[in-house]
Amino acid sequence: QVRLVESGGGLVQAGGSLRLSCAASGIISSINAMGWYRQAPGNERELVARITSGGSTNYADSVKGRFTISRDNAKNTVYLQMNSLKPEDTAVYYCNAEGIYYKGGYYRDYWGQGTQVTVSS
Repeated sequence: QVRLVESGGGLVQAGGSLRLSCAASGIISSINAMGWYRQAPGNERELVARITSGGSTNYADSVKGRFTISRDNAKNTVYLQMNSLKPEDTAVYYCNAEGIYYKGGYYRDYWGQGTQVTVSS
């Protein structure tokens, strides 16, 4: 079985920083891409940032220059460093893994449980 365990959410004032982590556990051979999505109340889930196993990244326009995604392939862990946070960044942040090869099979798409990020003005 595979699990995505997220950590690092919380409450921060506008202009502050938070770092999210997401570790994939299980007997995993490889993960194609990992990323972070977010969903605010009343909104659809949206991509925040994504990184492939080769290190290619893409970001939502709204977070470019403020957020940085990184990945430790050996630990099957992805990070999201969030700086200069704004109230509009408030949302539940979900970790996503694409293309997981693990003992027992393959997941095309897998999600974590989500972690709340709240930015106060």
